[in-house]
Amino acid sequence: MRAKLISLAVTGLALAAIPIVGQPTAQAPASPAPVASPLAEHGQVLVAGKSTPYLIRHLPVSSFPALPAAVAEVLNQRGCTIPQTYEAHRPENVVHGSFQRKGSSDWAVLCSANGTVSLLVFLGAAGPGQVTPSVLVTAAETGRLQAHDPSGVLGFNWGIDAATPRQVHDVQAGLAPRPAPPDHDAVADSVVDRWTIYHLYSGSAWQVLEMND
Repeated sequence: MRAKLISLAVTGLALAAIPIVGQPTAQAPASPAPVASPLAEHGQVLVAGKSTPYLIRHLPVSSFPALPAAVAEVLNQRGCTIPQTYEAHRPENVVHGSFQRKGSSDWAVLCSANGTVSLLVFLGAAGPGQVTPSVLVTAAETGRLQAHDPSGVLGFNWGIDAATPRQVHDVQAGLAPRPAPPDHDAVADSVVDRWTIYHLYSGSAWQVLEMND
């Protein structure tokens, strides 16, 4: 295995909640508060000339209450929902880390809107007025599908997470010369059960670190 480092300079459908109004009688028990449930998208795609079903689950932005209000507002303005991988057991694809520099408060999000998924990173998102994201990767949502169980139904395979400086430095072992370890996090960008690349912010540009055979 050898590592490959690519330097990139990156520059930078709201969900409407419809209230349900009722007129309960004195005998009627109070209704429990609604719980956000995944928004399922079904369809068919051609795989090797054969029509194949797929299922992608999404969560609304409101399912991630830890997001700063300004970031959530931008995501809603873009019409984002958050796609979940086929193996998700809890809300995912919204991650917090120090992606800009050591100690910074930043967010990375997979935003799905109009059939396209974008990896957005909000640097310095805790500060006022700093809510314009960098768009690191964009792909058709149906281009991120893979089979994962005997049913043959395809699921979404794109996941993100925060990678620690140690994790990044381990990957940098394949570089010659090997760089000094970073002092802040990177965004781990994965295809489930296949491979991971790392987006590391350095200076004013993003570097992509990937492993090739």
